[in-house]
Amino acid sequence: MKKILFKGCGTAIVTPFTEDGVNLEEFERLVNFQIENKVDAIIVCGTTGESSTMTHDEKIATIKCAVKTAAGRVPIIAGTGGNNTKQVIEFSKEVEKLGVDGLLLVTPYYNKTTQAGLITHYKEIAKNVSAPIILYSVASRTGVNIEPKTCLELSKVPNIVAIKEASGNLSQVAEIAHLCGDNLHIYSGNDDQVVPILSVGGLGVISVLSNVKPEYTHNMVKAFLEGDTETARKYQVDAIPLIKALFSEVNPIPVKAALKEIGFDCGEPRLPLVPMTEPKLEILKQELKNIEH
Repeated sequence: MKKILFKGCGTAIVTPFTEDGVNLEEFERLVNFQIENKVDAIIVCGTTGESSTMTHDEKIATIKCAVKTAAGRVPIIAGTGGNNTKQVIEFSKEVEKLGVDGLLLVTPYYNKTTQAGLITHYKEIAKNVSAPIILYSVASRTGVNIEPKTCLELSKVPNIVAIKEASGNLSQVAEIAHLCGDNLHIYSGNDDQVVPILSVGGLGVISVLSNVKPEYTHNMVKAFLEGDTETARKYQVDAIPLIKALFSEVNPIPVKAALKEIGFDCGEPRLPLVPMTEPKLEILKQELKNIEH
């Protein structure tokens, strides 16, 4: 069996910005809030963290802050993926020296590649780092899907340990589970599919929802893993309106607005993302109130 980085809820954490850069003081507050409310891991500088509009130095500072603040209480997993294999290797080597517990590597975007290219890309990265790697399949953003047979080939690489599966295709997730077994752990990349993916052997979720409802999301996964599937099902179904509101505009626009509602100053999203439109914001505010915890 491959190394398990975490079981449960991993938060794909937001990056708070000011006009001058990253608000590390507020980021530290966010990390502590997550840990105090039972999240099982924190994923920093991912899609929700707006890594695509962060500078190299901002990413390094933010990852350092996460590692220091967590102080071993939960695993810290850093997003280091990209569409230039050489640069990904260089950045991943630099980041693993900061003390992270794992790396999250999204598929190459824009230039894209074939399935053979994906295999070569990920193998090249894996042989140059020692940190455990989570593959990240989100074709809706990148235009590239990691197919089940590709997952099987990559599962043979010792330090490729898991996949964040955000294809939205449950049949594909089930096939990955069937082909790879314990050689490639599965995390849901979609908050509306946590329990369905757990039901085919997933170990948890890398979540946007947990930014604002960390204990709720943790409890949903915990209930399922402890065999209380009815409670887990209820958590999942009850959260659907809030999840829908959190994705009513491009992530992380809504979740940044939601964090403001619960008392965090995360600033506005960076261009080309813009603040949330008023009608959808009002729905989001209401749905935040409708869920306990």
